[in-house]
Amino acid sequence: MQNHTAPRHAVPGRGGRRTGLAALVGILLLIVAAGTGLGFTAADDDRTAPSAARDPLPFDLPSTERLRASDRLVFAHYFTPYPLSLDNRPADEDYYARNYLTADGENGKHAAYGGLLRDRPLPVGPQQGDWRSAHYRQEVRTAVAAGIDGFSVDLLSLDGPHRERVQLLMSAAREVDPGFRIMLMPDMKALDADPATLARALAELGAAPNAHRLDDGRLVVSPFKAEEKTPAWWRQVLDTLRTRHDTGTAFVPVFLDLTSHAEAFAPLSHGFSTWGSRSHTTLGHYGEHAALAREHGKLWMQPVAVQDARPNQGVFDEAGNTATLRGSWNHAIEDGADWVQLTTWNDYSESTQFAPSLHNGHTYLDLSSYYLTRFKTGSWPRIVRDTVYLTHRTQPHDAPAAGRAEPMRLRPGSAPARDTVEVLTFLAGPGAVDVTVGDLHERYTVPEGVRAELLPLRPGRTTAEVTRGGATTTEAVTRFAVTEKPEVQDLQYYGVTGGRPADRP
Repeated sequence: MQNHTAPRHAVPGRGGRRTGLAALVGILLLIVAAGTGLGFTAADDDRTAPSAARDPLPFDLPSTERLRASDRLVFAHYFTPYPLSLDNRPADEDYYARNYLTADGENGKHAAYGGLLRDRPLPVGPQQGDWRSAHYRQEVRTAVAAGIDGFSVDLLSLDGPHRERVQLLMSAAREVDPGFRIMLMPDMKALDADPATLARALAELGAAPNAHRLDDGRLVVSPFKAEEKTPAWWRQVLDTLRTRHDTGTAFVPVFLDLTSHAEAFAPLSHGFSTWGSRSHTTLGHYGEHAALAREHGKLWMQPVAVQDARPNQGVFDEAGNTATLRGSWNHAIEDGADWVQLTTWNDYSESTQFAPSLHNGHTYLDLSSYYLTRFKTGSWPRIVRDTVYLTHRTQPHDAPAAGRAEPMRLRPGSAPARDTVEVLTFLAGPGAVDVTVGDLHERYTVPEGVRAELLPLRPGRTTAEVTRGGATTTEAVTRFAVTEKPEVQDLQYYGVTGGRPADRP
């Protein structure tokens, strides 16, 4: 099976200067934050809690207790380079605005592709005291509120700032919800450690009470790109954990190429996983991978993703609006996955984020909660509130951009690029849908249930309104207009949900 994922992004450096584009981004952040009601206070509370007026989801999410009664687990891959804030400064002048979202950031090192990132976490503002821990508590609450069981934390380094962030995250999770699990995921593209050193670090982190363990007490170790090292090398790690640190393990390697390595890794593995595909037409191998895991008597952890677009690498996959997200979740359900890993919670350099972000709001996380409920309970939740979701790019895929010398290219094996607006409706009963995409207007009727409708991408904004019996039941308006002359190439899909009025302009 061809691997459709490139190596993970290197850890970003520091430094840079303020530019006019960064200032413009800052103004946009201020406008959006004001519109969302978040403002720039960073009170340590759950900002994703439903309003009293309307639950944001089209269904009633089961309680945390009911969801956790399931043996099926859902983890979100946490990438430590991109916490809610890097410097506790106002969002219009913080490190994201100054250095990651501008072509001149970090002393111009990202100028060739118009800036390292195209999106960022929803803005938070400065606060007194231990702001880092407060932010990690906020992220844990957001994940718990969506039904997620834990974070699979990318271990980029065994010491220094990234190790410290992992420890802070684990401590914050214990304070918020002792049942929220942290699964240790050594990143074998980044780490350069001998077996004894890695074993010692895993034992130290694994001593935390919320480190993910099986019911029999074994610590779960789930390395990213496990095939970077041989099975014999990993055997040394696992043996050292047992003999020197009194730590039994359940080894669940995440492969870029499972098919080529399953046989060799089977004797020391409790389960298998892959990093997965990001194009909606390349998901068929998930069923084969699940069957391969079963053939070897292993647990199967299914990857579920939204999309993938990497400006710094000049590549992207055609996700087909939400087709990749819905398709990978359906495979997890139909193929009988034991666990799911959302890839990723917050890797903004690859545009794979599920976490609430400036450009997507809660769209992808809210959608995931619907499929997560079916995955964990065995029954599709009943739709009780009409909700509409809009996704589209803010530019045609081949639009020339001033901020990049060479256009981004499709990764080999991806579906062909397309320029579409998706109107995804969750309706409690039949309804009429009015959609405006720039100068195009469409009206159609849909039955109850889930329905995706595609329209051609046009310049301007997109709006969608659902009516029943002459009354509007849900509506959504995109916050960002489509342009045919973008400043930089941005090939991620933006999302907005009608279930959260605060996400509107």
